[in-house]
Amino acid sequence: MTGPYLARDSEESRRGVLFGVSAYGLWGLLPLYFVALAPAGAWEIVALRVLFSLALCLVLLVLSGQFGRFVAAFTQPKALGLFLLSGVLIGCNWLLYTIATTTGHTLEASLGYFINPIVAIALGVVVLRERLRRLQWAAVGLGLAAVVVMSVFYGQVPWLSLGLAFSFGIYGLTKSMLGADWPALVSLTLETLAITPVAAVLCAWLAADGGLTLGGHGALHTALLAATGAVTVVPLLLFGLAAARIPLSTVGMLQYIAPILQFVIAVVIFHEAMPLDRWLGFGIVWVAVVVLLVDASRGPRRRRERLS
Repeated sequence: MTGPYLARDSEESRRGVLFGVSAYGLWGLLPLYFVALAPAGAWEIVALRVLFSLALCLVLLVLSGQFGRFVAAFTQPKALGLFLLSGVLIGCNWLLYTIATTTGHTLEASLGYFINPIVAIALGVVVLRERLRRLQWAAVGLGLAAVVVMSVFYGQVPWLSLGLAFSFGIYGLTKSMLGADWPALVSLTLETLAITPVAAVLCAWLAADGGLTLGGHGALHTALLAATGAVTVVPLLLFGLAAARIPLSTVGMLQYIAPILQFVIAVVIFHEAMPLDRWLGFGIVWVAVVVLLVDASRGPRRRRERLS
């Protein structure tokens, strides 16, 4: 019986990796999609993303039989408060990312997601009083050094990168406070619902001001804008399928696919400038990433040593 079980586990792991690569690959390709939405601006894109995501999530909740779980959330005030906070945070993250990718700053978006794990570790120390291992301290120090290098030599603080990293880092912290009991689809529905009033008002304001492009630039453009819902939900579902099949350490390693793709798109396709000081800053961050990966790879050995 051992053979079939091992084969099944191996197949599930392969599928999990495939789902994870697909999720992070789609997230990494988002800059190309957002640029294709021109002349829609970042505010319109994010507002429509919220509205179309909510609509799709509600449909999927009904089809998947999770609508009852969604309704049950309204009997838990503490959870609702956390979902409101996480909704605001992910909305800010989406806005910063869309601004970055539609205004020629995709490299800053890439940097933000490279340093996000470092920021998450730092938040764990400050907020949760977690104790870091030596390699984690080294990664945090290198991340800080990279920001200083870019600020001094590039002439300005990489605010977009820091905004992306901290908004997503605090978002992750909020999600950890909610616990693992909430299905991903239910969570996204509640988060988008929380910021739907803002998105609706923004769309109404853009329409009244003549700045809403939805429906005014052909069927293809309208379809692309409507697809913001699927573009948001599909990678999240793929990520959920991956997380259920592979270790968290593997998921952590796969997360760098997205910023790597963003970096390649920015340099090769968008031809964003990469002066020496920026290469230096990115280089320091990449060293920090390698340090984190080495630390993560030691995790299984540390667990075995504790058990022995």
